[in-house]
Amino acid sequence: LFNLARKPAMETLLATAGAAADPKDVNFYGGLSTCIFLAGWATGGLIFGVIGDRIGRAKTMMITILIYSLCTGLSAISRGFWDFAFYRFITGLGVGGEFAVGVALVAEVMPDRARPYALGLLQALSAVGNFAAALIGIGLGQAQLHMGSKLYGWEPWRWKFVIGALPAVLALVIRAGLKEPEKWQQMKARAAETGEKLGGYGALFADPRWRKNAILGMLLACSGVIGLWGIGFFSIDLQRSVFEKTFKAQGLTGQELAGRLTIWTGVAMMMIQVGAFTSMMLAARICQRIGRKPFFALAFTSALVSTAIVFRYLDDISDIWWMLPLMGFCQLSLFAGYAIYFPELFPTRLRSTGTSFCYNVGRFVAASGPFLLGQLSSSVFSGIQSPEWMREPMRPAGIAMCAAFLLGLAVLPFLPETKGRPLPE
Repeated sequence: LFNLARKPAMETLLATAGAAADPKDVNFYGGLSTCIFLAGWATGGLIFGVIGDRIGRAKTMMITILIYSLCTGLSAISRGFWDFAFYRFITGLGVGGEFAVGVALVAEVMPDRARPYALGLLQALSAVGNFAAALIGIGLGQAQLHMGSKLYGWEPWRWKFVIGALPAVLALVIRAGLKEPEKWQQMKARAAETGEKLGGYGALFADPRWRKNAILGMLLACSGVIGLWGIGFFSIDLQRSVFEKTFKAQGLTGQELAGRLTIWTGVAMMMIQVGAFTSMMLAARICQRIGRKPFFALAFTSALVSTAIVFRYLDDISDIWWMLPLMGFCQLSLFAGYAIYFPELFPTRLRSTGTSFCYNVGRFVAASGPFLLGQLSSSVFSGIQSPEWMREPMRPAGIAMCAAFLLGLAVLPFLPETKGRPLPE
């Protein structure tokens, strides 16, 4: 929802009385808002990863879902950039915490044989959520065509955030029915007898084995997170530009143009998620067949190539039907790999902490990705007239940023292979 709403939100919040927002400011502050969101995501992951080891996976999951749902809803009442950014930061706290405890919980309740498939399914279902977000965008675009630029006094992007508050209801379901994993309960009971500390970064870095896994895992995640949040999701802004040129050439203006753009950006997001769901469902099988490290090598290489193709060649509405599923397939497969691999790197007493460190500390580095893309678009590549495709500065900026995928390939040889091994204890 945030990625679909980001550009129209910036156009509204940065506009001054009687004057539209400067496109350069829209790109810059859109990137900055994403940086702030990712920084909140990383901070929340670090905090709630430790809490998940200490008070339990299910309890922590309930808290984090409440945080990110309610603050997503608050984003709808933003009046300027900075209050919008504040709500996004708090939302990020909840999102970052939820992933680590979620994958730790699923990893601990599944037998070794089924664990990779369950974790792959967990990540694949995120594509279903994103697909639903795209359908929401399309529905609001249709309403915009019939009701005008505002729906009951609010722009469609605000309603996206209102709808984003609904997952708070899930917290009630979790509180009613989800129990803590037996492995965690046994570990807590043992720690009470021995005085062993649960979670915490001091314990994580005290042991050379877990310290090495944490640092290298963080770099592995950093590559994919920059690729997705610093490049891949910004392709939506590129697609919107392509759609806008097409529809203006057809003579569309005003309300009809705005409605069509809202609809087609939703369609573009759906195409990315079609590819994402397919690859994440296949990821567990590939990991089990060829191993974790060969899987990541294949995924990083294909993500680099497919993303560069989109930013260089996507120039017509017809291109979204094959380029975007291809990019979604390659980029999002990495995140199924993370969900499978990171819990296998740490013992139960540190699993939530370690997984969260890998997945979220990288986001502090990755938070610079959207900012760097915005700077490349608004400054470095701005004003270039030849060749023609570089007249849109986001295209060369996105291609340059694809170098982020090389980081994952560089650290991969130093990580352990966990195929066929039980969870460490």
